[in-house]
Amino acid sequence: MISLRPQGTHGALRRAAAGRGAALLAVSPWRIVVRQDEDARAALARALDAEHVLFTSPAAVAAAVRLQPLRARPGQIWLAVGSGTALALRRQGIPRVSAPARMDSEGLLSLPELQSIAGRQIGFVTAPAGRNLLAPGLEARGAELLRAEVYTRVDTVLSRRSLRALEELHAPACVLISSGGALERVLAQLPAATRAKFLRMPAITASERLSGQAAQAGFHRIVLASGPRNSQLLDSAESAVLQPDPLA
Repeated sequence: MISLRPQGTHGALRRAAAGRGAALLAVSPWRIVVRQDEDARAALARALDAEHVLFTSPAAVAAAVRLQPLRARPGQIWLAVGSGTALALRRQGIPRVSAPARMDSEGLLSLPELQSIAGRQIGFVTAPAGRNLLAPGLEARGAELLRAEVYTRVDTVLSRRSLRALEELHAPACVLISSGGALERVLAQLPAATRAKFLRMPAITASERLSGQAAQAGFHRIVLASGPRNSQLLDSAESAVLQPDPLA
């Protein structure tokens, strides 16, 4: 299994893959850096004071708690883009968090709490350019977004070890895709021969939007997982590896 997640965030996926007898190759095109400037702290304080507070990723939760403790006020509505983000918030002491079954921007926009939001303030805790489809959808419904960008993604050069591992990889492998930006950055750094080999692997995507990006990138086999959880991605990866490649 090939993971494109940020540096230092592969642990849980690696353990889950090992539990199924699979190895994980980490190919990280960026790392996460928490913003600790005064502007970020002030923006987060405003966001956490809003009627609705929305976190777009577990990384946003982890970055926010580096800046200040999370406390829910009576009557405040807390939302998360998926179950992983909701769990991260609960671990920080937020007992009631709403998250969609379909863990993407479209699923979040379907939540009852986000249907009648004209004139309401929503604290939007994220990264620069995070959840591009979600913010316009909320603003189109008349909400006022109080955006707090609490971390940034810093591009990194793929290590020689990762490039060599991809070049020499012969065992059946899948590419797990949960970020279109990560996919773009990895492909941009691969030599032509390695890129061609990479695109022949099954792409396991966490959403329909990512399936479209994978197709545009040139993947021959694309499998849409039932969701972005590690177990869901690995279920689809196992099925893809066991199925013969129709182009082989």
